[in-house]
Amino acid sequence: MTTPQTHSDAAPPTLLALAGSLRRDSFNKSLVGCAAQAARAAGAQVTVLDLNDLDLPLMNEDLEPHAVPAGATRLKEAMREADGFLIACPEYNASVSAPLKNALDWASRPADGEPPRVAFAGKAAAVMAATPSGLGGVRGLDHLRAILTNLQTVVLPQQVTVSAAHEKIKDGVVDPAVAAKVDVLARALVRFVQRS
Repeated sequence: MTTPQTHSDAAPPTLLALAGSLRRDSFNKSLVGCAAQAARAAGAQVTVLDLNDLDLPLMNEDLEPHAVPAGATRLKEAMREADGFLIACPEYNASVSAPLKNALDWASRPADGEPPRVAFAGKAAAVMAATPSGLGGVRGLDHLRAILTNLQTVVLPQQVTVSAAHEKIKDGVVDPAVAAKVDVLARALVRFVQRS
């Protein structure tokens, strides 16, 4: 008779953290870095992936199946291996950033013999946004939620939005209130994944 695993002896949850910005000094890269640190402190194994490192062209079905970019394959494999996602996204014209949408589109493409949405289905995500504007990226997160939900990823109801990000994020999150909110969100994702 086998003994059921408990939280203490189960493998730690694995999370993939990424920011939907290509800018070197991105507020959202700092934000997701803060979340990754908090998730590690809560016991998760976290991989942080920079979209710049993937060198993704615009999603083009003409590249399938024999010329899929290596970065798209790398992203999809990282998402498949993860139990959940920490995603920080800037708001571009009241929606998600083009780099993030493109990356999600590439990762959603099924390979031959693969079930649809294999990199997303049954996973969980925590979303956040930082922007210099007064709304904190909330409109973009509404669209991100819709995209992830359509891909069968459970998005936690809580989220973090940071307005006036240029005052609160300077070479890392410097505002204690923002850091505390990110910590709560990251730990909530770790707990959710552990229960799933």
